[in-house]
Amino acid sequence: MPEIVEIPIELTRFQLPQAVHARLQFLLDRQDEGYTLSQAERQEAEGLVELVEFLSLLRLQSTRVMKQA
Repeated sequence: MPEIVEIPIELTRFQLPQAVHARLQFLLDRQDEGYTLSQAERQEAEGLVELVEFLSLLRLQSTRVMKQA
């Protein structure tokens, strides 16, 4: 039986601050334009992408739970 985890509704509505989103977009655009990102920039971009993916999964799970309730 799957474990049920309660997710605070405030957390499911959390979004990246605009400045963080802009930084991620800047790094991704640079990479797409053929610039080589430094190791620190790559790590930063990868971490931000993972955070965005986590937030998306959290929202999806929250939506499913709300529909079942």
